[in-house]
Amino acid sequence: MRQEQAKLAVIDDSPTLGPIQRLELLAALQTTLALDNLLELFRRQIRPWIPHEGLCYRNEEAGIAIELGRKGPHRCAYRLTLEGKDLGELSLLRRRRFCEPELASFESLLCCLIYPLRNALLYRQALQSTYTDPLTGLYNRAAWQQACVREWKLARRQGTPLAILVLDLDYFKRINDTYGHAAGDQVLIRVAGCLRKTVRASDMIFRYGGEEFVILLSNTCLDGAELLAQRLRLAINAIDCADIAPDLKITASIGVAALALLQEETPEELLRRADEALYQAKRGGRNRVVVALGDKSQGTDRRGAPDTT
Repeated sequence: MRQEQAKLAVIDDSPTLGPIQRLELLAALQTTLALDNLLELFRRQIRPWIPHEGLCYRNEEAGIAIELGRKGPHRCAYRLTLEGKDLGELSLLRRRRFCEPELASFESLLCCLIYPLRNALLYRQALQSTYTDPLTGLYNRAAWQQACVREWKLARRQGTPLAILVLDLDYFKRINDTYGHAAGDQVLIRVAGCLRKTVRASDMIFRYGGEEFVILLSNTCLDGAELLAQRLRLAINAIDCADIAPDLKITASIGVAALALLQEETPEELLRRADEALYQAKRGGRNRVVVALGDKSQGTDRRGAPDTT
């Protein structure tokens, strides 16, 4: 892929873009704070001046990579900055070379994007703060409520399986009381890291509250969810906490439930069944996995060793 040019986006206005067109573009870009929508809107609006097949935006610091349209062998890329702050890199792609007048027009058009892009990035950061647990970096309970409904609707519409795991650390209050809350926080951080390493990229992990976590498994049947729960249980057992306290061991109890599509189960009922399975695991000796069966009430402890500590 050939790159025609790379430079900072904030430069003087180009005479190829008139003041009326510039105001119209600015007004259009101020109608959304959603980053994906903003870039798609910008792409549509600039086509009269710069025909192109695709647009790519990358911001490594924020972990963002967005690709719209199709790729092409020719590319013009610009690093965007505002008041010394890196806003990422934006590229246009197409099958033929970009000429100098088009590059000049693109530079002027990018001037209209700078402030809306900065606002969209700040909005995205604020949303992430709203839906992220500050201690573990996992999604929080508010994020769970939105994601669960979204995935439930998708599963019902497409007839695909959906499962959840409810995981609770065993004797966590005893850890706090014995070793202190700072040690308890370190345990939660390590468990969160363990969960991230063990689940699939498509799985979503939430800190539901205290020492309780929920994992949302899209397109996953009950057997697959149970296998993952067992892997998680064993991975948590293997966490090394010797630097926190020499004799500290961590175990977890896990309840598993899969959406009962034929019974038109609600997200609340699905969570309730998984939660009931979790408490069966607690009553059964802890450090085990219990699977909720499909009648919304029964649960079966199919595997897992009891906690002997």
